[in-house]
Amino acid sequence: AEAPHGRALAAVQHLVVNAGAVAHAAAQPVQGVHLPHEVPLPDAAEGRVAGHFPWVMTQGHPQHRAKAPATSPARRRSPRRETRGARGSFPRPLQAPAAVPMVPILCVSSTSAAREPPAGRAAGGAEAPPSSRSRAPAARVPAALGSVAAVPDGAVAAAGRRPPPAADALRLREVLSRLSLLREDVSEASTLVNTVVPHLVQAIRDKDSCFSSIERQSAGSYYERVKISEPNEFDIMLVMPVTRIQLDESDDTGAYYYVSFKRSPKEKGWLKFLEEDGKLSAFKMLQALREIIKQEVKNIKVTVARKKAGSPAITLQIKKPPLEISVDIILTLEAQQSWPCSTQAGLKIEQWLGTKKRRDFRFRSIYLVAKSTDLFGNFFLWNTWRLSFSHIEKDMIKNHGNSKTCCESNGPKCCRKGCLKLLKFLLEQLKRKHPKELEKFCSYHVKTAFLHSCVMWPNDTDWHLGNLDHSFQQCLGFFVDCLQKSQLTHFFIPQYNLLSQEDKARHHFLSRKISYELNNGFPVFHENY
Repeated sequence: AEAPHGRALAAVQHLVVNAGAVAHAAAQPVQGVHLPHEVPLPDAAEGRVAGHFPWVMTQGHPQHRAKAPATSPARRRSPRRETRGARGSFPRPLQAPAAVPMVPILCVSSTSAAREPPAGRAAGGAEAPPSSRSRAPAARVPAALGSVAAVPDGAVAAAGRRPPPAADALRLREVLSRLSLLREDVSEASTLVNTVVPHLVQAIRDKDSCFSSIERQSAGSYYERVKISEPNEFDIMLVMPVTRIQLDESDDTGAYYYVSFKRSPKEKGWLKFLEEDGKLSAFKMLQALREIIKQEVKNIKVTVARKKAGSPAITLQIKKPPLEISVDIILTLEAQQSWPCSTQAGLKIEQWLGTKKRRDFRFRSIYLVAKSTDLFGNFFLWNTWRLSFSHIEKDMIKNHGNSKTCCESNGPKCCRKGCLKLLKFLLEQLKRKHPKELEKFCSYHVKTAFLHSCVMWPNDTDWHLGNLDHSFQQCLGFFVDCLQKSQLTHFFIPQYNLLSQEDKARHHFLSRKISYELNNGFPVFHENY
C-alpha cells in the first residue's frame, strides 16, 4: 500500500524540482528583449516555491487528489514527455493554471509601478516616501480636481491623498491664468496713470527749486510684470539726486541711516529741510511734497488719500468709472557713492546671474526712502532713511535667466515669474482670511524668499515651465522653513532679519496655514474674500 504512495510522492518532488528550474529559466534575461524595470522573482526558499506556484500548495496529499479534468486533443498532443520510473509510467504532472508563468505578469506590474503617480508631498514640499511596489497593483484613478480630502490644519497629508503631479500643475496653471491681467484693462489703467503723473512731476519741479531735478522712476509689481488680479495699484518713485552726503547707521540692522550733508549744500533751499543737528528730515520733505501735490490736483480729477500711519507714500486716487486706481508716490534720494559696508556680503548672485552682473549692480547709485520710527502708539518720528534696492530687484526679475535667452521669444521658457505670482497670491488670500494675525506680513517677504530661492536653484533647468508645481512647492518649502525659524535675511543686507524675533507666534501661525494649504491642494486659491 505504501508503494503507490511513495511513487506519487516522488512524482510531486520531481514536479517541484522541475517547477524551480522553469522559474529560474523564466527569470533569466531574454536576448533582444528590454524590460523597463528589472523585477526579481521571489526566492524559492522564501515560500518553498509556493511563491512562484501557489497552485502546488492547493493540491493536497497525492492520495486525496481529485482526478485531473479531461484534456483536450490539443493538450494531448503537447510535446511534454511523461516521467517514467523503473516500474512503469507515473501519472502526468498536474498542469499549472494560466497564471503560473509569472514573468509576464511581473513585467506588467513593474511598468505600472513606474508610471504610477508618486505619493503626496509632505509638509514643506518634501517628497513623501514612495509606496511599496505591489506585484499585482490595482488600477489607480487620478483624483478629480477640487476633490482632495482635507486634513486638519497644520497636519501632514497621508500619502496618496494629494492629486498626482499632473493635476497639481493643471490646478496651478488655472490659477495663474486667472491672475493674468487683461491687456485691455492694463492699457486703460496705464493710460490714466501716464496722463496724471507727468503733469504732477512737472508741477513739482516748478514749485520748489529743491525738487527741480526730480525724475520719475516706475517701481513695484506692475512694472516687474508680476502684478496679480487687477492693474489698480501703481508705485511711482520721485528720485531726487543728492551729492556729498554722510550716512550714519541708526541701528544695528544695516538698513536704516541718518542722512546729513558733508558740506553746506549749494542749493540753499535744502536748509529748510534740515534738523537742528544737521540731519535731513524726511518728515519736512514729505510735508512739502504733499502740499505741492494737494494744490496741483485741484486742477485735475485726482484726490489725495489721507496719510497712512507709518507709510512714506503719498497716495493718489484716480477715479474714472468703472476704474478706480491708486498711485503711491514715494520720495527717494539718489546718491552716486559706494554702497554701505552692510551690503558687502549680500546679493549673492554669482551662480545665478553671474559675477559681472553683480559687479554692475554694485556700481549703480544707492537709493534711500523715508522711514518712520514708531516711538509709542501711533506717534512716528520721521528722521531716518531706509536703503532701497527696488531698481535692482526690478532688473533681476525682468532679466531673471541663468542664460541670456531665458523666456525670450525664441528661447526656453521658465516658471520663475509664475512662482512669484503664486507666492504673492497665496499670501494675499491668507491675509484676507486672517487680517489680524497676518497684518505685519507684506509681499516683500515672499519676494525676498523668492530671490533666495533663485540663488539656491540657479539654473534655468531648475525652473522648467513644465515643473511649475515642483518649483512652486520648493519656494514655498523654503519660505515655511524661514517662518519656522523666524529667520529671513534681507537679500542685499545679510545681517538684517526681516522676521522679528518678537513675532514668532505670527510666524508659526502663517507657517501652519501655508502647510495646511500645501497638504490640501491650496483650497484658498478658490475662495473669495
